Formats: sequence, structure tokens, C-alpha cells
Amino acid sequence: MHAIIHTEKGDMKVEFYEKDAPNTVANFVKLAKEGFYEGLTFHRVIPDFVVQGGCPEGTGVGGPGYQIDCELDGENQYHDKGVLSMAHAGRNTGGSQFFVVHSRTNTSHLDGNHTCFGKVVEGLDVIDQIRGGDTFKVEVVD
Repeated sequence: MHAIIHTEKGDMKVEFYEKDAPNTVANFVKLAKEGFYEGLTFHRVIPDFVVQGGCPEGTGVGGPGYQIDCELDGENQYHDKGVLSMAHAGRNTGGSQFFVVHSRTNTSHLDGNHTCFGKVVEGLDVIDQIRGGDTFKVEVVD
């Protein structure tokens, strides 16, 4: 199973870390299939760090109405270019917001703190083109 994040700047194909973060992947897939992410924006874009989206309010404070636990024990918990990771306001407070890593530079402190649940395997160049306010939708492909 994988996903395609469709953006104004192009598509990013994502392969999930289903073995390392099964609950986080299941949550993301559920929200995507329900259409939760359709038309949301990347509300936070920090060059050489991350692009973040998944807030229904577009402000960075919204979520799906529930929280999920972090999954930090898998082998792929390493923030490198293209990695999808859950945003949160503290351990076990994630929900729908996620970020895509620009590069390993400035992200090592995220290892062991934010759940890595997938990686962009096609369309890595799109990450650097995304700007704040760009919209996206997520398509899950079984």
C-alpha cells in the first residue's frame, strides 16, 4: 500500500512504514480515504527543515477530534529527506497533522520524538517547491 500526495507543484508518491508504525499508518490512511485531507494546506513551510499540513483550520492547531499515540520503537525512526512524520503538541498528541522533511540537516532532534510513518519515493523535488498555503489531497493506493 502506498499514497500519492497531490499538490499544486506535482505529486509525491509515499511508501508507508507499516511494520514500524502500523497505527499511525492506519490513522493516516483512514483519514485520507475519508477525504479529510482534500483541499487542506501546507500551513507551515520552513526551508531546510519541513513542510507541514493536515490541520483542518489551516493554522496548525486543529486536528481530527482525537489523538493517537506515538510509535517510536521501529527501525525507520530517522528523519531524512522525504520522510513523513507525525506533528504533535507533545508526546501522544498527534492526530492528522504531518510533516515532510526537507533534509537531514536540522532534523536529528526529531528522531525518537516524532513518529516516522513513511517516505517519499518519487517526487522528492516537489518538497522543495511547496510554499505556505499550497493545497493538497491524499490518494491511497492499495
